[in-house]
Amino acid sequence: MSVMDIHLLGSPVLRQRAEEIEGVDDEIRALIDDMFETMGVACGVGLAANQVGIARRVAVINAEGQTFAMINPVVVEQTGRAGAEEGCLSIPDAYAEVTRPESIVLEALDESGEPFRLAATGLVARAIQHEIDHLDGVLFIDHIGPLKRQLLVTRWKKEHRDEGLTRTPRPEESDATN
Repeated sequence: MSVMDIHLLGSPVLRQRAEEIEGVDDEIRALIDDMFETMGVACGVGLAANQVGIARRVAVINAEGQTFAMINPVVVEQTGRAGAEEGCLSIPDAYAEVTRPESIVLEALDESGEPFRLAATGLVARAIQHEIDHLDGVLFIDHIGPLKRQLLVTRWKKEHRDEGLTRTPRPEESDATN
């Protein structure tokens, strides 16, 4: 396993719709292992393949005692609405209130290629939706009003102007949640 660079706001891969995975093989399982390692070092609760520069439909979650990979994930049911503050490993130090469905049902493949279905609420549901958004080229800032988004992005770019489009995560630097 190895820690991968995380792509930051401005990296084109973050705006790409990730490609479906045709079959789960050793390459995909190795990617999942590296993504879990990277997410752990970065202190995140979720990580999508786009965020590590790979536009494939795979993401990992570690929230509220649930740890799993999801390949070709789809939310098939959703109920309620709830707002909560979100952050992102690809936009470190930036947070905003985002409203999302409160409970969802996920269908995906696991790292063995087996289909699974998961009902989720709370942080797990939010993390799943956040990561699926990444796989669709959508960032959490796309869910906030245009003025708030412009202010957040302008401030973030000013504070991070000396960084490139990627960053190697270090546990002492990160406090993002996704």
